[in-house]
Amino acid sequence: MMRVKELGVDGCRAALRGGLRIVTGPFNCSLRTDVDGVAAELAALYGEHELAPAGDMIDFHVEVASTPGLRRWLRPQVQFLADGVTPFTPLPRAQALPMLEWGLNWCVTAYSHHLLVLHAACVARDDRAVILPAPPGSGKSTLCAALVNRGWRLLSDELTLVDFDAGLVRGLARPVNLKNASIDVIRRFAPEAYLTAPVHDTSKGTVALMAPPVASVQDGSAPARPCWMVLPRYEAGAAATLAPMPRGQAFLQIADNAMNYNILGRQGFETVGALAARCAHFSFRYGNLDEAMQVFDDLARGSA
Repeated sequence: MMRVKELGVDGCRAALRGGLRIVTGPFNCSLRTDVDGVAAELAALYGEHELAPAGDMIDFHVEVASTPGLRRWLRPQVQFLADGVTPFTPLPRAQALPMLEWGLNWCVTAYSHHLLVLHAACVARDDRAVILPAPPGSGKSTLCAALVNRGWRLLSDELTLVDFDAGLVRGLARPVNLKNASIDVIRRFAPEAYLTAPVHDTSKGTVALMAPPVASVQDGSAPARPCWMVLPRYEAGAAATLAPMPRGQAFLQIADNAMNYNILGRQGFETVGALAARCAHFSFRYGNLDEAMQVFDDLARGSA
């Protein structure tokens, strides 16, 4: 299978004009944009992703395009389109790349009701997965980025996909969204990781995207067994502390972070219940990433 990196930046730019067809986990996506500067960073972020074969069906046709009229020249903006629909208000042109990522997340959430979609990061060691649901500002993405740069496999930074029948987690292995102070934290913690140039003044503050590790993308089609649910919370100066969580509380945490729980009805209730029964559950407080890595390594070894 040909990969995005084999196109080179110029080839990626040309493909984006007509639709760059990539495979990301269980989905085939066609990405389009006319915004200069996006191709180079997109080629670096998705370099290891396979190109979808020409005859395969595309799940999501998405585009980030310059808005027409005077806006193209005066304070230029971009709009996101999914199959021709514009679900968001336009954003400044400088935010084209993160808008594409946020838009893809919206597509998965809005249309993937054959899976339970959790607002959670997910990483795996071998075939055993840790689900990390948490509200914004909890340090979830920082912890996820650190773990996948220390030998854990990235399944997803934002959206954990749970299969109804097998109860397995399906991987996406797309870029990790980092915000504000987390950007420099990860640059210091994993200087070998590729991060895009920071984009300032977004609705989430300053954001940058981290490319998924090569091994995570190459193993992207391999599902993982959910074994742990860990609710993280960053506190400056706090010692890394893992505390057991009652199953009933864990059920509520999972259900609260299930993006399509109400839409799925009974299927959602039963899938969340099965997930709660299958996993060991913990709350986790940390203030140092090296300490956090040790706790998760102990968890994987069964010694936490």
